[in-house]
Amino acid sequence: MKLGIVGLPNVGKSTLFNSLTKAGAESANYPFCTIDPNVGIVAVPDERLAKLTEMYHSAKTTPAVIEFVDIAGLVKGASKGEGLGNQFLANIREVDAIVHVVRCFEDSNVIHVDGSVNPLRDIETINLELIFSDIEVLERRIAKTARGAKNDKMLAKELELQNRIKAHLEAGNLAKTFHTTDEDEMAWLKEYNLLTYKPVIFAANISENELADDGASNPYVADVKEYAAKSDCEVFMVCAEIEAEISELDEEERQEFLEEMGLKESGLEKLIRASYSLLGLISYLTAGETETRAWTIEKGTKAPQAAGKIHSDFERGFIRAEVVRYEDLISLGSMNAVKEKGLLRSEGKEYVVQDGDVILFRFNV
Repeated sequence: MKLGIVGLPNVGKSTLFNSLTKAGAESANYPFCTIDPNVGIVAVPDERLAKLTEMYHSAKTTPAVIEFVDIAGLVKGASKGEGLGNQFLANIREVDAIVHVVRCFEDSNVIHVDGSVNPLRDIETINLELIFSDIEVLERRIAKTARGAKNDKMLAKELELQNRIKAHLEAGNLAKTFHTTDEDEMAWLKEYNLLTYKPVIFAANISENELADDGASNPYVADVKEYAAKSDCEVFMVCAEIEAEISELDEEERQEFLEEMGLKESGLEKLIRASYSLLGLISYLTAGETETRAWTIEKGTKAPQAAGKIHSDFERGFIRAEVVRYEDLISLGSMNAVKEKGLLRSEGKEYVVQDGDVILFRFNV
């Protein structure tokens, strides 16, 4: 999974990126200190892996991973070259979802690029810049499609779609609010990789003293939650400064710190949960002496396609999947005990893999 982090300058974007990835991206109290896109790979915390590794004495443990891409802060007019312009938006065209960091805290020591804290205004500013970037992309595609549309019915159909989407964007709408039921059009729309077509998770950056109640009394947070609900977006509360402190601690210290703060989970864990929910993802597990590993798939994936995540041969030569629920395996303590209880299932090609399934695939090629 790949997530792109966007936001205005000085909203805590790079501080959050640093704490999530420990990649050491430069952050400072002035705009445009992030010049080149920062990329960091983060392991998805999953306590199930540690227990399976211990059970199987696995030589290697491989968690699922998320790739974060952090780009320079956008400002109003970026599409016309203001600030550093929108040149870095190309770096997040390939992401699965966008994490939009929104400032929801007051601090006279941290300059706001527009002079005051107003998350809804900030969201609108970023949305407009993403829309302008998408229009540029579409204009290039329209010019290319138009050249062949005179003699090709499908290209003519696609050109008509491109012009409709462009008009939709020019009216100030996001691409994800463009509706079509035509299968060809839906496939093309997805293929264009428009930024405003991507799912969005809002990271509401709040102050330390508001973390314990998840910003419940913060009016800015209420505004962001209301906007997110109307827009089918996820939202989670985070304090980038606290996340930076947490990122410096080892696992035991981290748990103690979270308890002292009255928190059940870190910002990274909140973000991962929101990401999996928004994108409809789950993890199945494989375990053995060689390796214990988590594999990320979409909800609804059938066994052969889940097997294909490991290797194409597994999908091509799929025979069956031997499946046990993680909870059953842990409670009974061994695979032999699972078999004795009759809880190891043999599933065929139509089986839909569930989150937490521990699977051994049988295949022949």
